[in-house]
Amino acid sequence: MKLDAAATFAGKLPGVTVGAKWGNRTWMVGDRGFAWQRPFSKADIKRFGDETPPAGDILAVKVENLDAKDALLTMDLPGFFTIPHFNGYAAVLIALRVARVADVRAAITGAWRTVADDTPVSSGTRAPNRARRRRPARRSR
Repeated sequence: MKLDAAATFAGKLPGVTVGAKWGNRTWMVGDRGFAWQRPFSKADIKRFGDETPPAGDILAVKVENLDAKDALLTMDLPGFFTIPHFNGYAAVLIALRVARVADVRAAITGAWRTVADDTPVSSGTRAPNRARRRRPARRSR
């Protein structure tokens, strides 16, 4: 998948704006980024050691939490990976050159939902028709 195709897909989701954070193109709901272009820094490349870093455009996407990140990475989807800089951070990286289009679209949509679900209703950007997580009602004793 090409970055332009991923950008077009992300940009069509409800309430999305495109801006820049950390000097990279970022797709946001409100002021919260859910996906961003993520080139490797010199420090990232150094950490790869003898291993060749993935080539081409890299997209970072938020995930709901670290368990979701671990589950996604365990699926061993082509192009999905992480780096030491992302340890402890609920996001994964996607090498777009080798990732499957359907997987990238699913990851972008999931990232958008993660951010849109936490956006106030007044902005009109909440994920449509998504079941909200509710706390169980307290039982009276």
